Amino acid sequence: MNITDIRIRRTYQDARLRAVVSVTIDNDLAIHDIKVIEGPQRLFVAMPSRRDEGGTYRDIAHPISPQARKELEDAVLSKYKEYLRQSQIQELGSDFSTGTVPGMGTPEVPIARPERTNFFLH
Repeated sequence: MNITDIRIRRTYQDARLRAVVSVTIDNDLAIHDIKVIEGPQRLFVAMPSRRDEGGTYRDIAHPISPQARKELEDAVLSKYKEYLRQSQIQELGSDFSTGTVPGMGTPEVPIARPERTNFFLH
């Protein structure tokens, strides 16, 4: 199995569901609605599923072997963590450019910025 693309479609902060992901395999097969879920011990990946007539959820698509499941889960979680790191970096950059302090909201008084001073050395 060659995972050729992973896209984080949407992220969530307030629930156990952390992200919805799409995976492309061998540039030939796309699997949508893979979920990244916050479990009691760790993050895990849930494959797309639907409820059958008896009310049981069944995977629509899933890896057959444990090795394939591990490869897919490792790749998706790695991409999700990378996405979070990049989002935090962008957020910090935005905070510095707008004069806000991360985690503190917008200050009532703008952050003092040093003025340029020309010093002449003799």
